[in-house]
This record gives sequence, C-alpha cells and structure tokens, in this order.
Amino acid sequence: MTSVSITVNGTARTAEVEGRTLLVNLLREGFGLTGTHIGCDTSQCGACVVHVDGKAVKSCTMLAAQADGATVLTIEGLAHGDELHPVQAAFHEHHGLQCGFCTPGMIMAAVDMIERHDAQLDEATIRHELEGNICRCTGYHNIVKAIQAASDRMAGLRQAAE
Repeated sequence: MTSVSITVNGTARTAEVEGRTLLVNLLREGFGLTGTHIGCDTSQCGACVVHVDGKAVKSCTMLAAQADGATVLTIEGLAHGDELHPVQAAFHEHHGLQCGFCTPGMIMAAVDMIERHDAQLDEATIRHELEGNICRCTGYHNIVKAIQAASDRMAGLRQAAE
C-alpha cells in the first residue's frame, strides 16, 4: 500500500492505495466523488476528465500515486456554492447534454480548453479539442454552442475585471 496525499477541490485528502489504483477509482471509491465517470477504461471517451495541477487529465490513465502532492479539481469543485461555473451554466442554457453521462468530462475539458485558448475559440477549434471526449446522445451541436457561449461570457468577465 502507498500513502497518497492530494488536495481535491480545495480539501487536503490522504488515502492508502494499492500501487495499481487509478486516480478515477480513488476519487470515486476512496473519496466518494462520483461526478467523475468511468466510461471506457481505455482513455477513449473522456468521461473521467479532471484537472490535475491545472491541466485536464483523463483520470482513468493516471495512477493515484502519480497524483501524490497534486491539486485535483473535479466537477464537484467547479461551482461556487449555488453559483454554477459559466461552463456549467452554458451547458444548462444551451441544452448541451442529454443523458448526462459524458457531461462532467465534457465540462472539465471545456474549462481547460477555454483557459488555454482564452477568447480565441471558434467552432472548428472547439470540435478539434473535443476529439478526446465522446458523446453518444447529442451530436455535439449544442455542446459546441454551450462552450462557445461560455468562452464568450468568460472573456467578457475577464474584460470587466480589468
């Protein structure tokens, strides 16, 4: 067993894990954060995307021990109290989900995408960036609209803050 200490959604957590334990399993089973989904176990679907030290990572491809000392943000930590993150709000407003299974990973990937590209997101870039996230329900049209709307809103918020 290995001791793993990580900060998850702003809270320091420690757990004893087997060397083969994946980060997604530690989050779900060890810490009860079930918003991060396990879809394929092969890093193809993106349902397990979380942020590790500020970067989007498919948590089904990372050992929990590799996250020792890291800061992890999951879908549960994205909102501020009752106030949804702009990406979460945009997915709701633009109907960017149907069954909802892929939604946490899509949202976490979208937040990373927006932060990396700032206000430079167009439809082609969004579609290219989403290639690692699979949705079997929506056809992506409303997901793309939601990400574009969130990007525009976040750019406006940044400008207002300056």
